[in-house]
Amino acid sequence: MEKTPKLVFDLMGLQVKLDVTVMITTTICCILVFLIAMLATRRLAMVPTGMQNFVEMIIEFTQGIVRSNMDAKTSERFYGFAFTLFLFIFIANQMGLMFNVVTEHHEPIPFLGIEAAGEHHGEAGKEAEHHNAYAWWKSPTADINVPIAMALAITIVAHFLGIRKSPKKYASHYFQPFFWMFPLHIIDEVAKPVTHGLRLWANIFAGEILIIVLLKGGFLTEAPLIVWLAYSVFVGTVQAYVFTVLAIVYMSQKLADDH
Repeated sequence: MEKTPKLVFDLMGLQVKLDVTVMITTTICCILVFLIAMLATRRLAMVPTGMQNFVEMIIEFTQGIVRSNMDAKTSERFYGFAFTLFLFIFIANQMGLMFNVVTEHHEPIPFLGIEAAGEHHGEAGKEAEHHNAYAWWKSPTADINVPIAMALAITIVAHFLGIRKSPKKYASHYFQPFFWMFPLHIIDEVAKPVTHGLRLWANIFAGEILIIVLLKGGFLTEAPLIVWLAYSVFVGTVQAYVFTVLAIVYMSQKLADDH
């Protein structure tokens, strides 16, 4: 898989590298979500058609996810969150299927972490001569930092909701049903965001790797590539659903009267 350009700068003596490709595609994904919501609500009609009909289907779908995990009063607070999260992940998962933007560089660009071909010596130099391509487009969720960051943010919000509702019940949950189960509850809380993010990342990343392999296969892999692209759309949709469901479940667990 091609390398991606990194924005390199020093922060308090530490070298920081930000993935430029992820920044670009994440920003575009956010813009697309905003445009879809804006276009769907620009001319509302009693009998929805076109974009309004499509968005209302997603709204009803995500509302069903929330209602199946929370009571009627509480669920109303999370309708917008579930809709936005599902739509963002759905679009992000499909972005890597559209096209690839790859550039080759024979001159270094230090602030983007781009090295010139043949800059290294020996075997490393020979490899660099053949691999100085940098990808400028991929699914944001194919980068492990994005799903993990979203999973951690959801976990933090879930704990905040639980503490705000009832600090006493929140704390006592960790010692139920027995006091000695406290370490197991801690392991469970740590495992949730890790598995939440890794599940999404692994599926999308593996799918894009296979697409790259098929693209390099030439004429013989065209038919399998088309089949895999269609299947990847399905996988991306399922993973958006699973991630959204788990996010709502984790929050509902902290808000439930009986954990």
